Amino acid sequence: MKLILSLLVSGVAALAAGTEAKVKLPNSRADLLRGERLFEVQCALCHGRKGEGQRGPMLTRAKLSRAPDDATLLKILEEGIRGTEMPGAGAMSDREIRQTAAYVRSLGKVAMKPVPGDRALGAEVYRGKGNCAGCHSIHAEGGVEGPDLSGIGESRSAAYLRESLVNPGAAVPEGYLLVTVVPNIGQPVTGVRVNEDSFSIQIRDSAGRSHSFWKKDLAQVDKQQGKSPMPSYQGQLSDAELTDLVAYLASLKEEK
Repeated sequence: MKLILSLLVSGVAALAAGTEAKVKLPNSRADLLRGERLFEVQCALCHGRKGEGQRGPMLTRAKLSRAPDDATLLKILEEGIRGTEMPGAGAMSDREIRQTAAYVRSLGKVAMKPVPGDRALGAEVYRGKGNCAGCHSIHAEGGVEGPDLSGIGESRSAAYLRESLVNPGAAVPEGYLLVTVVPNIGQPVTGVRVNEDSFSIQIRDSAGRSHSFWKKDLAQVDKQQGKSPMPSYQGQLSDAELTDLVAYLASLKEEK
């Protein structure tokens, strides 16, 4: 019995290895150039023209957390990632998907430029003058109104982070919606929409409290598309302070 089990395990392992071996991305200059053009059309809007990251994660890393191998990368490009803003490839052919994947892998081989600024001073701005921890959390410490920043340095470029500080409305994530509801009885509530269906809506206010309303009990629902409750730090922080704060945010990585 042990011999049979051993043979079965060995067979499965060999099959898996054989499947992985079949995944080979094109590497000719023509394929990479084609992949670059496809990337600029299909991916650059979210990931940046050179994969530096915008609304989507930066791709200029040797190892991508969601795509540790080429087979997984191809699957993500073809099918997208459920529950995120990452769509499937749509009309791209299998060869075009492989060319795009090859270009994405090439981005991780380019040396990244260091982010200017002083991280330590940026951390002081974050905790002090910026008062960022009032709304954002890092590794479960801080507020809950704004997005968690624990791994923001792995998913957003320095340019995107600076833009979000000086012009927050231009960097509102898809699906993020600020809402003010006015009940037929009671006080208005403003907060971030957590969930909504045809009959109800759930909101989390700036203090982290959750509120649930039946729509039939509401006199008004004001959805503020593209609006962020985050203030602009343009003029509130000096250029040097903004640079240091961006350097600190860019250094934040998820704990392993």
